[in-house]
Formats: sequence, C-alpha cells, structure tokens
Amino acid sequence: MDQPSGRSFMQVLCEKYSPENFPYRRGPGMGVHVPATPQGSPMKDRLNLPSVLVLNSCGITCAGDEKEIAAFCAHVSELDLSDNKLEDWHEVKFLYCCILVSKIVSNVPQLEFLNLSSNPLNLSVLERTCAGSFSGVRKLVLNNSKASWETVHTILQELPDLEELFLCLNDYETVSCPSICCHSLKLLHITDNNLQDWTEIRKLGVMFPSLDTLVLANNHLNAIEEPDDSLARLFPNLRSISLHKSGLHSWEDIDKLNSFPKLEEVRLLGIPLLQPYTTEERRKLVVARLPSVSKLNGSVVTDGEREDSERFFIRYYVDVPQEEVPFRYHELITKYGKLEPLAEVDLRPQSSAKVEVHFNDQVEEISIRLDQTVAELKKQLKTLVQLPTSSMLLYYFDHEAPFGPEEMKYSSRALHSFGIRDGDKIYVESKTK
Repeated sequence: MDQPSGRSFMQVLCEKYSPENFPYRRGPGMGVHVPATPQGSPMKDRLNLPSVLVLNSCGITCAGDEKEIAAFCAHVSELDLSDNKLEDWHEVKFLYCCILVSKIVSNVPQLEFLNLSSNPLNLSVLERTCAGSFSGVRKLVLNNSKASWETVHTILQELPDLEELFLCLNDYETVSCPSICCHSLKLLHITDNNLQDWTEIRKLGVMFPSLDTLVLANNHLNAIEEPDDSLARLFPNLRSISLHKSGLHSWEDIDKLNSFPKLEEVRLLGIPLLQPYTTEERRKLVVARLPSVSKLNGSVVTDGEREDSERFFIRYYVDVPQEEVPFRYHELITKYGKLEPLAEVDLRPQSSAKVEVHFNDQVEEISIRLDQTVAELKKQLKTLVQLPTSSMLLYYFDHEAPFGPEEMKYSSRALHSFGIRDGDKIYVESKTK
C-alpha cells in the first residue's frame, strides 16, 4: 500500500516506535526511557527507540520539530532513511543536526551510519556548510539517489572519517575527480552503473588511495588498460576487488590483477572471457594465473587446490604453440618441470559383462546386461538351463573374491550392485536337487 505523502520524520518515528506498535524490550541498549516529552509532543512518556532507527519507505519529506528530534534521538548511532521523499539536503541536515547536538550535550558518540538510498537528492545542491553537519558519519549509503559527483565531492571534503561509501545504481558513466583525495575511505561499492572505460575506473584510485575493497560488479568494464607499474601506484592498498559481470574478455586483463601489490580476494563470475570454459577449467585457470589471491569468488584457495590448478595449467597449455603460451606457463615449468599428460581413464560404470554360466557340468559364456535385476537374469537363463525361474538358485562367484560364491537371493536386486565384471562366474542349481 502506498504511503501518504508529506509526512515528517517525527510523525513516522512516533507511529513506528510508540509502545502500542513497538513493544518495549527490556535489557541494555534495547530501548530508551524518556521521563518527559517536549511540550506539545504527540508521543507518550516512554518511546521504545533502539539505537538503530530503520525508517525506510515511509514517505518522509521533512524533518519535523527540532526539539522533539533532539530529545528522543540522543542515543541513535545508525539511521536508515532509504526510499523516502527527501529532496532537500537541508532537511537531511536538519535531522542530523538535531541528533548531533543532543549527542554532544549528553556525551554520546555521533551518528556513524546513514542510509539515504532511493531519495531524489539530485534535485537539490549540497552546500559545504550543510555537508559539514554529517562529519561524524563513517558509513554513507547513497544508492539510487542519483547524487551528482559534485555532491559526492562535497561530502568527501566534509566527512574526514568516512570509511565506507555506497554509490550503486546512480547511472554514472564517468567519474569526476575532486581537487583533494580522500585518504579515509576503505570500501567503495559502485555497482550497477555504466562505467565501461578503464580511464574512469583509474580515477577511483586517485580519489581513494587507501582503498581496501572495490566492488565494481555489473559495470561492464571492457578492459584493464594500464601499465603494471602504474596499477601498483594507483591502488597500493587494494585487498579485494569484485569484477562480477564485467565485460572482461582477455586473459591479459586477468594477468593485470597481479600488479595490485596487496590483492588477496577476487570475484570474476559472469565475465565473457570465461564463458567457453567448463566450471572446473574456469576456476583452475584463474587460480593458476593469480598466485597471490587466497580467495576466489568467495571460496578459499587452499594450498592443495593451488598446486592442482598450477599442474592443470601446465598440462592445459603443453600442446599450445610457443608463441601463444602465456608467461605464467614458463614460471610454472620452472616450479614443477614439464609434466606428462594425465592418462585418460574411463570411469563410467560397466553396462554389460561376459560371464561363465555353470550348470550340470556344462559351461556357457554369455553376455548379460548389468542394469537388469536377478529376476530378469533368471528369465534370460531359462532357455539355456531348461529350468523354470521359480526352480532356480543362482550363485555369483567373483574370481578375485576370497569368500566363495554369493547367493543371488533377492529378485529385485540389480546385477551391477554385485560388482560383476568380465570373466566372473554364475552357478545355476535346481531347488529340487
């Protein structure tokens, strides 16, 4: 059901967290007791406010009364206002300032997490004085807000402690660099945009020299076009990168990842380069090319898996013309030497076997299907041994088994479950003997 428009932050807060709608939970940090409400407040003497406020999709367009916000939000550390109708940064500032002032007065840590996703914040300009009100925020989510790069630059200048920034679904086709880089940022999620050219991605390294994690999924990046030494300087601290569903189509792009000096974790699912390969080939070929990566697509690369992958890599390229062999092949030859191709072993189960049928001092060699049952085998032998199936006793003798013949007493048992092989024997006796 659609939320009514024109609702204030305080109105929604009162409705959601009133004792009637949000039962009081006892215990440290679970609720807050406010002995007296501001004059004219619609709230009860006690509001059940957790330190994490989630007010997403509530149709909020404005802040509301400053005194009420200051009184009831003193302890708030995380605030989710995603998918509302906040069009003016000054309303966001107003909310934040009210919380911040009350925290300073009561000596409570500042708000650290702010989610403003899916609010149309592109409709107003963020001024530096306004952005400065958010200075304590460490994690900021602006997904699907269509926030301009000008707005992002203003935020970066005024949030000295910002560590995590989410800029997904903002229709970015280019990246605009600010005049001053942001050294505090460790994690950047910028998925589901239209950043296809490496010349735009490299700007992120200039903007965020301390970046630890870069999530670029669903951007259709077509290539990593950068000299190896330049890559190391651009992303000196990058530990994890996600290129899930990018447009990478060359093994040279994968080899470029080795230039990041601290890279440990990579996600590479859904890229055009790997589509022609089997699931096993994809993982082994990538693991072998990235010797420093300890986690691929969320799974840890063990020492055993790495060795298997590197040996597989050598055998995979052993018959490839020398001019087409990757450089990594020669490195691994130095490590393991030249390896012989693995022997091809057919592990498919046998579908039939040639066995000797012994009956009344007679021996006949016949071929039997191993997918049939004991009852069906008796029907096959009926003409050969001249006995009705109801009068047959069958015994299976494995010529390599030390325990003698095994009675085939269960009519519905499949022959392959006996492990019958070529050269084994089946003895037929009559129940009347």
